[in-house]
Amino acid sequence: MKTAQILILFVFVCCTTHSFAQVASDCVDAIPICTNTPYNGGVNGFGVDDFNGQRVDCNGFEAAVGESNSAWYRFRTAAAGQLGFNISANVNEDWDFALYQSNDCDNLGLPVRCNFFSNSKQNNFIGIGEDPSGDWANFQYEDWLEVAPGQDYYLYINNFSNSDSGFSIQFTGHIFVTNPNDALDCTIISQLLGGPVAACENDTVVLDAFTQDASYTWYRNDGTGNQEILGETSSQLEVTDSSQYSVRVAIDGEDDIYSAVQVSFSAVPIANEVSNAVVCSAEELFDLSQKDSEVLGNQNPSLVTISYHESFIDALEGINFLPRELSTPQNSRTIFVRAASAENPACFDAPQQFDLKRIESPELNFPEEAFLCENLNSVRIGAETTTPGYTYSWNTGQKSSFIDVTQVGEYVITVTNIQDGFSCPLSKTITVLNVLPSQISDIEINDFENNNTVKVIADTEGDWLYQLDELEPQTSNFFSNVFPGEHQVKLIDNRGCGYFSENILVAGFPKFFSPNGDNINDEWRITGLSKLDNPSIRIFDRYGRLLAQLYGANPSWDGTSNGLLMPSTDYWFQISYTDSSGQTVTAQYINNHFALRR
Repeated sequence: MKTAQILILFVFVCCTTHSFAQVASDCVDAIPICTNTPYNGGVNGFGVDDFNGQRVDCNGFEAAVGESNSAWYRFRTAAAGQLGFNISANVNEDWDFALYQSNDCDNLGLPVRCNFFSNSKQNNFIGIGEDPSGDWANFQYEDWLEVAPGQDYYLYINNFSNSDSGFSIQFTGHIFVTNPNDALDCTIISQLLGGPVAACENDTVVLDAFTQDASYTWYRNDGTGNQEILGETSSQLEVTDSSQYSVRVAIDGEDDIYSAVQVSFSAVPIANEVSNAVVCSAEELFDLSQKDSEVLGNQNPSLVTISYHESFIDALEGINFLPRELSTPQNSRTIFVRAASAENPACFDAPQQFDLKRIESPELNFPEEAFLCENLNSVRIGAETTTPGYTYSWNTGQKSSFIDVTQVGEYVITVTNIQDGFSCPLSKTITVLNVLPSQISDIEINDFENNNTVKVIADTEGDWLYQLDELEPQTSNFFSNVFPGEHQVKLIDNRGCGYFSENILVAGFPKFFSPNGDNINDEWRITGLSKLDNPSIRIFDRYGRLLAQLYGANPSWDGTSNGLLMPSTDYWFQISYTDSSGQTVTAQYINNHFALRR
């Protein structure tokens, strides 16, 4: 079981219909590479274990033991810059790689880039740099490699699968922009015809075996052995078909020279016309993959790599891929399309573009809850005003921006902004709830003379506001520094279902008095009655017997009843007055308890 998880860059899928190029299963026989054209390859056996049965160290992680089915390549840099590569393979197969900076198979050291992670996501590509399909989330890619001239590298590719459909390697990076023809050193290839050749259909490849004072015999091998190409005796051979070609060079008095090369021609895909698309402002991402089917038409998706770009130049050069999950742009923009051969990205078509039009999604600013009050037959929900260009649709079948409902439940409105034949819908669910009536269950009044307080208590929990007289409604049910006198308190339903009010009386009075003749606190007195009509006070003992009745705006009690001194104990009182309707009422909620001390 493989344990290393490493990020890697580019990989290309090779079709089984193509014969493989040279295969080297051992490091000492590594196939030299000196161009960035794709190299089709495969594996044909275990070979000699170049790791001596040891686990491969990949950035501190231990990968699979040794080699299973491997292929080795080598190259030498001839310029400085950014270098990467893509390896494409069948998505159902598990390929790994490790890149070593070394010129000695017996002293490879640790890899500078590697990936031995299982292909559980069935990626088309692994490698170094950027996934050519624009899949930025492909964890089988590592960072670009910065190289200098004259550096030698060995590339180890391993097949951890039970099947082998082959693979294709293409080198990439800015080094091939600055040095398109000499980024890699071709002096490492000693054979006459050079390394494998990858071309596009309808191209003509010229093989050149020129040798002084020689004659030439050319052969073609399509899997059944070399077959002489009759009539071809020149030092050059023009080929237009995929095959393995070889030449025998005969020189008088010297041994014949044999050289062979694999030539592969890849089909050039067609990028079909793509319709314009729309992205709604409420959407965080636009999935470019939904346009793939239009680009492909009836082409096999496994043979074509589709990418999307910011500019036409980027599409032509196959650089700066846009992510498939594209963040919603602030404005409309043009997207450029590239369709490239999966096995040879140099074979591509990039004539198409489409506009990604941004349309503003409707703003549904109305509340998600509404309340059906007991004293109302209906409640209005939705948008009070209609926006031009918008359509409205309710799950009730109604088509207006708002509706009046008489039943509790969930109501769904879909508002659609339509522009130039494109539409951006947005839905919102409004829950209508029944609101039961409520009222004030209690009012706690603390009469402290200097700081009277009032606390309003509702009989049920709810979304309430509280108001004292004409003050601003507040969320707190507590009022302080309330002046003595008559007041109105309101319990307001913040959901729009009215209010409940009560009139209260706040009367300042001392909590005790001491009628002992010292002229200090000898009388018990109530303040705050001056604005009441016909106020009267009745004083009781603990058994409810009426002891005294006082009248006027500033009455007082001296602690006697019928001329008798009352004992030190607690006493109670009631306040009555005439209200605005002419009725005599008794003030409620007053904490009517005080003490007499002698």
